[in-house]
Amino acid sequence: MSQSRYTYNRIINRSFYATREISYAIYSGVRSGDISCNVITLSEGVRLDKIAFDNYGDSGYWWVIAAASGIGWGLQLPAGTVVRIPSNLDVVFLVIADVR
Repeated sequence: MSQSRYTYNRIINRSFYATREISYAIYSGVRSGDISCNVITLSEGVRLDKIAFDNYGDSGYWWVIAAASGIGWGLQLPAGTVVRIPSNLDVVFLVIADVR
């Protein structure tokens, strides 16, 4: 059985696992400036789950970084990929609370 790149069924505490609508809301929030981000360019072998752990203390938030960056499925991306890391998860959760 295949799975959509943004379809997840689990919600644990504040962890909303992305749907297309939630991912689009995050991406739109970044583009409009409602969600502030740090921007980095990936070096060789850097994974989104490692970035999420380093920034949020939880590797499970990799999908927030993927959605903010407009990236589809993929934890490991080629060197040179520009990634946007939302600086405050509380703001992200406020933006996606409207989608739910």
